[in-house]
Amino acid sequence: MFLAVGSGAYVAAIFHMVTHAFFKALLFLGSGSVIHGMHHEQDMRRMGALRKVMPVTAFTFIIGWLAIAGVPPFAGFWSKDEILLYVYANNRGLYVVGLLTALLTAFYMTRQVIMVFYGKAKWNDHSAEHGSHGDLTPHESSWVMLTPLIVLSGLSLVGGAMQLPFGKNFNFLERWLAPVVEESEAHIHDTWAYQNKYLLLVVAILVASVGIAVSIAVYAKSWIKAIEPKVLEQAWYYDNAASRLIAGPGARTFNLIAWIDSNIVDGMVNGVGRLIRSFAGSLRRAQSGFVRAYALLISLGAVVILAWFLLRGAVL
Repeated sequence: MFLAVGSGAYVAAIFHMVTHAFFKALLFLGSGSVIHGMHHEQDMRRMGALRKVMPVTAFTFIIGWLAIAGVPPFAGFWSKDEILLYVYANNRGLYVVGLLTALLTAFYMTRQVIMVFYGKAKWNDHSAEHGSHGDLTPHESSWVMLTPLIVLSGLSLVGGAMQLPFGKNFNFLERWLAPVVEESEAHIHDTWAYQNKYLLLVVAILVASVGIAVSIAVYAKSWIKAIEPKVLEQAWYYDNAASRLIAGPGARTFNLIAWIDSNIVDGMVNGVGRLIRSFAGSLRRAQSGFVRAYALLISLGAVVILAWFLLRGAVL
């Protein structure tokens, strides 16, 4: 999202990138811990209630979820709010897009947390597929895997303190980057967005809260029927479209290129080679290897040269 802020908002972009390094790494490593504890199972529909057997992984992952969903006071809230502030000051349309993506992020990340760490344990329903002789019991990861999760969860909690919107005394990241980006940094202090930044901050909180609440209503409370259109189940039909493109027009284009390469490009190269070989074959016939033939050619050459000198002298 930070690429959409427009030119000049470098501090906000770097701020969001740094906080992303905290909670995105936490979520990826947390997912790895879940997969490890679930004996390499990766289908969330076969998980549930893992917080009981993987408490440290669950706790740290939930912090990453709250950070990426934009819940205060976690790091993702502050950096995302900084992005939305600059976007609103430059382009209201992109601001709406940013709010929509924030809403979707809060929704699908809440769905993931509910399906993996809450609800009914579903790992026993497929124990036979893992080759186990009894129930499949997930286990907590070792401290080698948990230690980075704990460190990153701490950073995801307090990392936003490097750039807070409460005045110059809290803009540590901006002051640190000033020698590099100050001259090209966008200044929005005179805009409506900056003068009402706390209002936009409340809007961001409400959007994240709505996304989380709707997801809980759907997947935790079952108050709303889960609607997952076919387009989402098929990942926006991207794989199908790519397969049809490659197997259809892509294959025909490849065959055409291969034919051109084989018949035209290679044909030209091979044709030149055959022409040179034919010409060389004709010249080769003149090289018989007989000394008397070479002597005859030398004699004829000498006669021709002599005749040329004689005729040239007569003309002069």
